Amino acid sequence: MPHTISDFRLIQPGQFEPSEHWYPKALNAQIHPLTHFFLTLSQERIIKRYCHLRPTVNPAQLASLLEYQPRYFVWAGADLLQVTSAGGKRQMLVVETNSCPSGQKSMPLLNEAKEQGGYRQLMEHTFKPRLLGKRNLPQGELAVLYDKNPMEATGYAAAMADTFQEPVWLVPAPDEDAPLRFEEQVLQIRDPNSGEWRPIRAAFRYVTQRPWNRLPIKTKSYIFNPVIACLAGGRNKMMAAKAYDFLNADLANSGLKIITPETIWDVSKAEIPLWVHRLGGQAVVKVPYSNAGQGVFTIVNTAELDAFMAQDFHYNRFIVQSLIGNYNWSSTGTTGKLYHIGTVPNLRGRSYVADVRLMIQATASGLRPLACYARRAAQPLVDELSEGSDSWAMLGTNLSYTTAVGEWGTDTNRLLLMDHRDFNKLGLGLDDLIEGYVQTVLATVAIDRMAIQLMSQKGTLRTRLFRSLNDDPALLNEIM
Repeated sequence: MPHTISDFRLIQPGQFEPSEHWYPKALNAQIHPLTHFFLTLSQERIIKRYCHLRPTVNPAQLASLLEYQPRYFVWAGADLLQVTSAGGKRQMLVVETNSCPSGQKSMPLLNEAKEQGGYRQLMEHTFKPRLLGKRNLPQGELAVLYDKNPMEATGYAAAMADTFQEPVWLVPAPDEDAPLRFEEQVLQIRDPNSGEWRPIRAAFRYVTQRPWNRLPIKTKSYIFNPVIACLAGGRNKMMAAKAYDFLNADLANSGLKIITPETIWDVSKAEIPLWVHRLGGQAVVKVPYSNAGQGVFTIVNTAELDAFMAQDFHYNRFIVQSLIGNYNWSSTGTTGKLYHIGTVPNLRGRSYVADVRLMIQATASGLRPLACYARRAAQPLVDELSEGSDSWAMLGTNLSYTTAVGEWGTDTNRLLLMDHRDFNKLGLGLDDLIEGYVQTVLATVAIDRMAIQLMSQKGTLRTRLFRSLNDDPALLNEIM
């Protein structure tokens, strides 16, 4: 049955139907052998291979990072670009890291005998152990809260019901009029049939759009991932950039580093033309608190800059990043140019920008890969820009879009699976996947460490520190 964002019901054990929780093209896809091999590699073999190719990396330090046990950011996904320099140095670069990431509906089964795939794996190896480790949970039921992606939200709810062998509430939580409240820090949901308020002891959160305006930072009910993971960088690109910088400083002598585009933070709108000029006339401007491809602007000419400056924005602060495009029209940063490797040229000789989403989960043995897929841009990457070129069509890879009535849609024509059919188009090798995994772990650790710094011993936000790092009045007013 099709699902909508208004779907509010109780899901019973035994109701998981694979056809409802995977895209049709992914439902019967066969996972590519190389992807399967990567996802089943042990930590020890990954460390051995990674350090063999990078002799300056300390194996013990890499092991401690892969085995890291996050306090808050226990489920994450990084968007990675495969880039290279003029000298041919290939790298997997972190564009952003997402709390509560999508991806299960695009992931071929790792083991065909386990038809609930990554949905069940996340519940069994991350959600349930974390929940059982919590003391003094309030009495109540289980729930999945969501504001988009009902295909995956319902999948997690059904997998949760089977894992715990009890009913699970599927609860829509739109930006306004969400049927939930907090009484003495306990989450309550309003039963759609009786109108009764029901206490929830633990909730799996798939609320991705400004979750901090509906969910408080301190709760007695267990929220997975908690909102602080979003504010510290999981849904806050400004804080993420600073978190990466802090961790990179700590890793300065280790041979490890989070690789990102050159980033300028705390930029006012009036300053943006100056920074675009500083980067050679090409740049990416981002609203720090948006996601799903919203609030991202690629600028390669005066017309695109003028169009951006003519818009009004809710928030007061932006980040500006070096633009990665074709070598002939990428930003020139302090370390030179990086440009897209792109997909393997098709039969018409066209290559497309593609990114890789790598999802990881916290397990007893550390941060492990859970799912992986890729997305390509709508238009092929060209060598030279012409007058009126649409840079976003060549560089934007996100599949989500909003309709005229505000509903979310997905352009699955640009989805690339890690299967026999699509994987080879990406030009990725095992070492690229390993590097992407290490980059995802580093980014996740950086954000979790930032979250720890932002929380007081009483479990509340250290507001003064947060404001000093992210002084945006519009954002501060939204936080519950």
